[in-house]
Parts: sequence; C-alpha cells; structure tokens
Amino acid sequence: MNNTSLLKAVLLFSGFSSFHAAAHFPLMSCHLAQDKVICEAGYSDGSTAVDYDVEMYDYDDNLIAKEKTDKRSIAEFTHPETDFYLVFDAGHESPVEVDIVELKEK
Repeated sequence: MNNTSLLKAVLLFSGFSSFHAAAHFPLMSCHLAQDKVICEAGYSDGSTAVDYDVEMYDYDDNLIAKEKTDKRSIAEFTHPETDFYLVFDAGHESPVEVDIVELKEK
C-alpha cells in the first residue's frame, strides 16, 4: 500500500469514526406527581427533545393520549384509570417505552 492509499484509508476511517462518535439515541424518564404523569425526553448526548410527541397507550395498544414536549422537553399527562405505557419515538433509532410499573412517585 503506497502513502496515498494509506492516507485515503486513514481519512475514510476517521470520517466514519467521527460520525459514530456523534451518534446519539433517544431517552425518556417519567415519574408520577399527584394525578399527573410527567415525562422528560431527550438524547444520550444531553440535547433536548422540544416539540416531539409522547404517546400514552393502554395494554391493548389503544392510544389514550398524546402530548408534545414543551421547551423544557417535558410532556405532562393526566393519570388514567387503566394500566398504560408511554412511547417517545424520535423518528430514528428505536423508540423509548416506559411502562407504568417503572414509574415512581416524585
């Protein structure tokens, strides 16, 4: 391999590795607060998720409610009478799901 080919290979590899280092995935944490369910959505790189949908489903996969995250990346729901799970789908990677059994009072 000559020096030009080696340089091209190094540049190509460094381009891929910098792209991989910049990749991030969606995160969401939720908790109970009186009669509300509060969820904060964001990304693994620490960036916020403003104006994204967070959806609430019952265990039969029926949509119960849908809220948009606010400027703080928070979506608030009224606590339903049925069991449920929440989904934050940022449109790439895998959607985040949080089940009612994972929620704690805050």
